[in-house]
Amino acid sequence: MIKKASFFRIARAILKTPRIVLARPAVNGFLCRYLGKFKILDVDGNLIIHSHLPPVNSRAYSRFVTEHLLGESIAPSHAQIAVTNACPYQCSYCYNRGRTGRVMDQQTILATVRQLKELGVFWLGLTGGEPLLNRRLEEIIACAAGDCAVKLFTTGCTLSKQRAEELKQAGLFSVSVSLDHWQEERHDQGRNHSGAFRTALEAIEIFRGVAGLHVGVSAVLSAEMLEEEQIETFLQFLAGLDIHEAWLSEAKPSTAAYQRPELVVTQEQRELLIAIQDRYNKKGGMTVNYLGHFEDRRHFGCSAGHKMIYIDAFGELSPCVFIPMSFGNVRERSVKEIYRTMQQRFPTESSCFINRNYRLLQGRGSKAGPIDPSAALALLERIQFSPRSKFFSLHYGNR
Repeated sequence: MIKKASFFRIARAILKTPRIVLARPAVNGFLCRYLGKFKILDVDGNLIIHSHLPPVNSRAYSRFVTEHLLGESIAPSHAQIAVTNACPYQCSYCYNRGRTGRVMDQQTILATVRQLKELGVFWLGLTGGEPLLNRRLEEIIACAAGDCAVKLFTTGCTLSKQRAEELKQAGLFSVSVSLDHWQEERHDQGRNHSGAFRTALEAIEIFRGVAGLHVGVSAVLSAEMLEEEQIETFLQFLAGLDIHEAWLSEAKPSTAAYQRPELVVTQEQRELLIAIQDRYNKKGGMTVNYLGHFEDRRHFGCSAGHKMIYIDAFGELSPCVFIPMSFGNVRERSVKEIYRTMQQRFPTESSCFINRNYRLLQGRGSKAGPIDPSAALALLERIQFSPRSKFFSLHYGNR
């Protein structure tokens, strides 16, 4: 049930893009029910559901409506790009762990961002490595911003007040600071870096001081934390930091260390996190945004390689950050050409690709990089995709 206050805020936001009423009634009904699960935050005039979507009164959201919802575009809506591979931390679950190669130069990154936007991307996540170590990060943000929502994923390493202001002025919409535990030693241990916890808290405080910036925490939950009591304790801690959002994910089986059944989230654990999110979001204050909720079969499902793509610091294009498969390098082929090759083999589906298929991928990539394009294409011949999620069943119909 959508609360009256939320309903009117949603309606007001929809009026900013009135063409949305032209979408199929079933699709509009789905979106209203989905949006109604969240508090709409007003961050200096930006009406924000959560950081995985642009503000609903923004130009970026209008592109979602026009190009993807009404235009029914077969194109990526979301992308992430690693703007550097440099990082002082050694996180055990890092999806880029051990990758090597020739890092993209700034012009290649900017050209790639432009191609992503031309293809249809209206939400861009900047990651790494540690993206703050790219001294020209502001230029990348400015290149993407305007009709594309730009989100930064960072440990907070090297951040200053001046840099935070410059990032916002360049067009940054949202930032997620990495913080995995409420206990300092546990967070530092997971990140394999002494002082990581204090760095994160200092970064959150700095970002909170920047007017108009949506500030959140990005937390990777370990297997032992996937218990209701620990999650509740963690959320209470995060709420005390006075942030806008807690963005939650579990460690994915993208690296050898996490490719064990006991470390992969179960459906029962996923349902627990979804229930906690829905319960928490009925309150005021901080939004809880669990990735598994967004990707649940009852919502948008897994759109890796279809609506979501990832480009690592060396230019390798993958279905998402968690799938160590490359379909080409942006130095050698255009983003559009690589995407078309990949998308034909990646329909949207109702469950997480890597959680279901990590066993098939084990030992197939090199320590220096993801599975190469020819091996990736051959491997996909052995994979059967799950049915579409609720949204894409309504959106695509029988197509």
